[in-house]
Amino acid sequence: MRPVRYSPLLLAAATALFVATPDALVAQAASMKPAPPVFIDELTWTEIRDRIQAGTRSVIIGTAGQEQKGPHMVDGEHKWVLTHTTERIARALGDALVAPIVTYVPEGSWDPPRGHMTKPGTITLPEDRFVELLVHAGRSLKNGGFAQIIYIGDSGGNQRGMQKAADQLNAEWGGSARAMAIGDYYTKAGEDMRVMLRAKGYTDEDIGSHAGMLDTSELLYVNPKLVRTERFARNGGAPDSGVNGDPTKASAELGAELLKIKIDNALNQIRTLRAGGSK
Repeated sequence: MRPVRYSPLLLAAATALFVATPDALVAQAASMKPAPPVFIDELTWTEIRDRIQAGTRSVIIGTAGQEQKGPHMVDGEHKWVLTHTTERIARALGDALVAPIVTYVPEGSWDPPRGHMTKPGTITLPEDRFVELLVHAGRSLKNGGFAQIIYIGDSGGNQRGMQKAADQLNAEWGGSARAMAIGDYYTKAGEDMRVMLRAKGYTDEDIGSHAGMLDTSELLYVNPKLVRTERFARNGGAPDSGVNGDPTKASAELGAELLKIKIDNALNQIRTLRAGGSK
């Protein structure tokens, strides 16, 4: 029988495992620990206090929406996308936490029902109540020690209300803290995403305006279990589907690119405002 021969590199690696000191093993284990949470509903009040005292002075308030997303996506699509993007924005900033995401936002009228409100499961909040909610949330977080309140919305109907809330708080606080409405996350990023998709050969009809390629690709990347791929059809397959665009052309790969555009736009605007810029 031939003797088994081991390569010198394999023997060296095996030897290193046996001679590793306890301190080295502890250090290795510590380096593999997950990053600390950034969502404040995953932290105790003392942990939040300690993070603030250590320099985490900003908090992100994400505004989503509970609205119909066609036959192929769950109504909470905006919330799941914001859970992904706000975490990555907070980690990139390095000094921010994320408040619980606001899911009740302006979605239209229920008397008579219009737009998304014609579909079961959609919940609307009048804009004045939405602004009031954001203002009270901002005041609460400032009271807890945060010096920057950052509003980021994943829906077009949220943008005006977030700006109103930020303007009201900044007038009220007089510089003792600051509120920011980060519109580039949605408005500028929306156009940037369309430019990117057109460059790949997709038409505006493919992209659509609601529950089409954009939303579907983003949710496929963030949480594909919440997408009913067997229900994919151009424009939802029916005149009253709630879909405008072609979800059959969506993919998780496109979703990763689209979400990076949103995140990068938000980070650029936040850093510009922090540096004293006007936008």
